[in-house]
Amino acid sequence: MYKKSIAILFFLLCPVMLCAGEDSLSVEKPSRFKGIIKTVYHFIQEFSRVDTNFVEPQHYNFQAMLQSTSTYEFYRMKNKIGQSVSLAPEMNVRVGPYVGWRWIFLGYTFDFKHLSSNNKKEIDLSLYSNQIGFDVFLKNTGNDYKIRTMYLGEGIDAKALKNIPFDGFKGSISGFNLYYIFNHRKFSYPAAFSQSTVQRVSCGSWLAGVGYTRHSLQLDYEKLRNIVEEKISNPMIKNGLDTTLVFSKVKYKDFSASMGYAYNWVFAHNWLLAGSLSLALGYKKSVGDLESKSFSFRDFSFSNFNIDGVSRIGLVYNNTKWFAGMSAIFHTYNYKKDQFTSNNIFGNLNLYIGFNFMRR
Repeated sequence: MYKKSIAILFFLLCPVMLCAGEDSLSVEKPSRFKGIIKTVYHFIQEFSRVDTNFVEPQHYNFQAMLQSTSTYEFYRMKNKIGQSVSLAPEMNVRVGPYVGWRWIFLGYTFDFKHLSSNNKKEIDLSLYSNQIGFDVFLKNTGNDYKIRTMYLGEGIDAKALKNIPFDGFKGSISGFNLYYIFNHRKFSYPAAFSQSTVQRVSCGSWLAGVGYTRHSLQLDYEKLRNIVEEKISNPMIKNGLDTTLVFSKVKYKDFSASMGYAYNWVFAHNWLLAGSLSLALGYKKSVGDLESKSFSFRDFSFSNFNIDGVSRIGLVYNNTKWFAGMSAIFHTYNYKKDQFTSNNIFGNLNLYIGFNFMRR
């Protein structure tokens, strides 16, 4: 009878024990999930943690601003005997709204001068924290280039070609830059370029980064030759324009590692003047060479290394609620082969005014 009572008691209590087990499991799973979320949250917080003696943190969740962007582009191409052509469009101005959430800043600008043209496109995405920065960009040039300078050889005066419109060139560049700020607790890169913090005491920092870009250049040689022969009446032109400038399209990839220094100068209350310069060692390889065969160490060549650069400057007024200022960033890329050399500079000059809202 005793054993039977124990069996009946176990039978009656079994569902209760199972339910209790289910409850403990259901509690344990959310507890683990909350722990993971908490760990990730603290990890992310580290990217924006600062020394408040030097940097005043952001007090708001969102930002809104109106920005005007002027774009500068310049391409110089040279062949093996020294003949060269430099091309650049007129600086264009784009205006548009931007919205920011903590690290991320997104916006869209309108080029009112080229509303009917679909050739010129630009997309920029930047993520700034005190510890890391990340830029993604895509640029497709239009067809409004002008010949700025041209060198055809000794004894040939090419001044008549200056500022002549030339629609036979197209260029594009896409890629990303990822960089790390070493002195990120006392030095604030976002204070200068995303207005999400305020630098209170002057400070500098070393920077290190990696990047990848993909370049495409296309030059219509026939159009260029026709313009040269039309504008310059020199018998040396017929046989003097080297055919190594003839190419339908050049594509190359650029893998780079960079090192630089940045400094924030607080010259008055709520005012900041910032500047940075990074030099990148880039390894460039044409897309055709990369795609036509698999890579081997025999393909490696020190001649494929070139020095590139990124420079930034910013002037900001920020009282934590309202901000205004200007910033400029310029990229330089160099590509050199036995038959062909290219130098490319592009950059943006930004003027902006905005405010922060929704206090934390």
